[in-house]
Amino acid sequence: MFFESRIFRGWYAGMMLLWLLLFATLSSIPFLLDHWHYPAIMVLGAFVAGLTPEGGGAVAFPVLSVFFEIEREMARDFSLMIQSVGMTSASIWILSRKGRRLATYRPLLWMIPVSFLGFVLGMALLQTIPVFIIQALFLSLIMTFALAYVSSTHRGDRLVLQASGVGDHAMLAGVLIAGGMCASLFGTGADIVLYTMLVTRFRMDEKVATHMSIMVMAAISVLGYGYRFFWDGDITDYQVRTWLCAYPVVLFMAPFGSYILHKLNVEWMLRGIVALNIFQLGYFNLKNPSWEKFAWSGGFSVVLFAIFWLSLARMTRQRRAPGLG
Repeated sequence: MFFESRIFRGWYAGMMLLWLLLFATLSSIPFLLDHWHYPAIMVLGAFVAGLTPEGGGAVAFPVLSVFFEIEREMARDFSLMIQSVGMTSASIWILSRKGRRLATYRPLLWMIPVSFLGFVLGMALLQTIPVFIIQALFLSLIMTFALAYVSSTHRGDRLVLQASGVGDHAMLAGVLIAGGMCASLFGTGADIVLYTMLVTRFRMDEKVATHMSIMVMAAISVLGYGYRFFWDGDITDYQVRTWLCAYPVVLFMAPFGSYILHKLNVEWMLRGIVALNIFQLGYFNLKNPSWEKFAWSGGFSVVLFAIFWLSLARMTRQRRAPGLG
């Protein structure tokens, strides 16, 4: 059952009480009605966050940045803020389920600080990149990842991370830093690159890898939100109020997505996500079209799809090769 865990029930009740207090103090029903599109967006966004290795920002960032033409920084911050609730809620549900082996997730204790280092580096070094290039990169990233993910029979079978030697750890650290830098641009992305590494290089079970990627992105969202609020001081009252509009939606929908992942064959849902991502990339290129948009999104798509496809295809060959455990 979805609410079978006493820990999760306590978490959910406590976070709903906190939302009621914050909403009553900082926001209002008229503001919620005027900004209904924020919770509406996150019904799908948070479900995707719990169901797949893509964070809720995979829906929130392009919809806000491309469709609603909200500033890229505000769309990124909203993704971080909302995932700090939704993906954390999904993480609590995952960790509190009966029979869960907590030792499986011990590598997260070093993965999270390394990925957050990448986020800080990205905030310092990457923020002057033109917005349309960042949008093209993100939309190409989520579209090519989802397409390769659904198309490949890459599924791994290892339930624990088996990283040995300096080479494996250096490779993981590099991927985590790159993922954190992605999160500094879009508010998400660390989960996608980590998942790809876990199921290809380390042949992990896709559900375990999804859970680990969710937890890393949840932690980066919380830490990134804190960085933007306390260090940069750039989170406005308006952003907090829009966050509160979507808060209760993601609190439920993200762990519900993880529950669906645990219970059902979700291939048809994943194909729907592919279609959504293709539509978003097409809309981006057709809205105020330019050769620069086509060139950057096309170039990113070719390169990223090749990387994802070759990585996942390699995983398939490894599984079929005799004598591999």
